[in-house]
Amino acid sequence: MNFFTIGHRGVMGVEPENTLRSFVAAQHAGLDAIELDLHLSKDGALVVMHDADVDRTTDGTGAIAEKTLAELRALDAGRGERVPVFEEVLDAVPTPVQAEIKDLAAARALAEVIRARRLVPRVEVSSFHDEAVAEIARLVPGVRTALIASRFGPDIVDRAVEAGAATVCLNIRRLTLEIVERARAADLRIIGWVVNTQDQLRLVRALGLDGATTDYPEIKRTGRFTA
Repeated sequence: MNFFTIGHRGVMGVEPENTLRSFVAAQHAGLDAIELDLHLSKDGALVVMHDADVDRTTDGTGAIAEKTLAELRALDAGRGERVPVFEEVLDAVPTPVQAEIKDLAAARALAEVIRARRLVPRVEVSSFHDEAVAEIARLVPGVRTALIASRFGPDIVDRAVEAGAATVCLNIRRLTLEIVERARAADLRIIGWVVNTQDQLRLVRALGLDGATTDYPEIKRTGRFTA
């Protein structure tokens, strides 16, 4: 089986994160999928941004939920890039997408887009929140889902199974062989994050993970040769 590489917010190690520029660069680098984050604007647009506010990644300040899409469009998201909406990313690159949702409201808005555009084969939906994973699975039967975790124990496998997730995306700093074995026994796909160095890549390959989320395109070129 091929080692699956996911571009973290595009290739955020070299381009402004969660921008069209970053996603196009990830596609050109040959990464197997791109990961992005979704929030709802004040007027209900599915905005691609990681944080709940715009302070860190743009020249503006304030919460996304308190700004209209037009107000968000006026911001510089880095190197002159504008804050994209989810539909623009889908149109800009043909790459498979792992879309991270932050809450139930975003899950419902994303479900509408997935159904309207028939995106079930292309989009995997991920979240740190078990209830959001379960909700998107309920709203879009057959959609692939992933439960993300940063701080976790062996119970992450039971949580993923209960939420109906097919994949767990786990922080490699806390990953253990016991958890990998439990996930395998539950027939879960395992993605490690964030894998940015050759030592980290060797670790996830040694653990037998299915793939890695990375900030850098070089991981794609070296991943298949590292064991």
